[in-house]
Amino acid sequence: MTIFRDTTAPQNGVYIADCDFSNDNNNTFNMSKNIYCIIMAGGAGTRFWPLSRQSMPKQFLDILGTGRSFIRHTYERFARLVPPEHFLVMTNNAYKDLVLEHLPELRPDQVMCEPIGRNTAPCIAYAAERLAKEDPEAMMIVTPSDHLILDEAGFIDVARECVEYASANDALMTIGLRPTRPETGYGYIQVNSREAISKVKTFTEKPNLEMAQTFLASGEFLWNSGIFVWSVEQIRKALQQFLPELSALFAQAAEHIGTEGETAAIERVFSECRSISIDYGVMEKAENVYVHTGDFGWSDMGTWGSLYQYYPKDDEANACSSEAVMFDATGCLVSMPKDKLAVINGLKDYIVVDTPDVLMICPRSNEPIIKTFINEIRFRKGDKHI
Repeated sequence: MTIFRDTTAPQNGVYIADCDFSNDNNNTFNMSKNIYCIIMAGGAGTRFWPLSRQSMPKQFLDILGTGRSFIRHTYERFARLVPPEHFLVMTNNAYKDLVLEHLPELRPDQVMCEPIGRNTAPCIAYAAERLAKEDPEAMMIVTPSDHLILDEAGFIDVARECVEYASANDALMTIGLRPTRPETGYGYIQVNSREAISKVKTFTEKPNLEMAQTFLASGEFLWNSGIFVWSVEQIRKALQQFLPELSALFAQAAEHIGTEGETAAIERVFSECRSISIDYGVMEKAENVYVHTGDFGWSDMGTWGSLYQYYPKDDEANACSSEAVMFDATGCLVSMPKDKLAVINGLKDYIVVDTPDVLMICPRSNEPIIKTFINEIRFRKGDKHI
């Protein structure tokens, strides 16, 4: 029998190594006047259902048990490089108030709302057009809002070096991680060398297990973090070259950005542009793409399985984010409301998630079909539980 105690205290959740930059000799660079951080926070987080919902997706949740949401962690991480007034959050109207609640340092105009999700290329093009008007010499760090980084000091060093390299070499930069296992849930980047910064040979979407094992054995591949660094000038040039129709749409709307006509202009753009990722639209085609290899404990936290991997476990490999008593149970991930006790007997390798209106009990091996559950529930019950 294993007894798990309530893990509301930050030290009992996932441990994230914080860092003190008060004596950092590079602080003058940290707050360079032309570095901006673009946080992409428009996703619905369906793979973390039923904890993550349309009305409260995972970027606004404290799934890690640290006392802070994912988006709060992201802001605080980059605040060591970027002043508060140089953040832009890309989201949608439904989440604007949530963003400002979690990031009270920001002004309302720093939250840019997309009328409809069109993947990362239109999102980045929108942010780039705004910065081109406000600061043509801006350097952009583009990041998802919901990633886990365990060694934040190590990450900041890598991000700083990316800004320096991209600025000096007119490069489109991304950050890659040395793979530790044949992961099929991440994209991969093939590199030309084992140097810390290397020219990119190829990008590969999520592979099957056999291909992931080959990538790991070769030593030539990195996990793709989805974090990018470039100048406004270089990304706009790349968009004009490789996605000319998209670039033209945003160029037409540029004069309205920052005016009362912005909302209507952007709605027209997003209604006409196609959905496409920046990886597929630009990074796979451009010649000036470089990757910085990092080793700072990273996960995109895209699934319950990724949370299980990083959460503390008992002797029977159970990971519980709340108070639980486990009898003859092994390899389980348990998430319960704060004041609710879970008593679990006889389960092996299961996900148990309890919320006020939904209880999900699912084998960990069936996690990829959670989206199927959501579609079926929407068909049978509508959006009430989604």
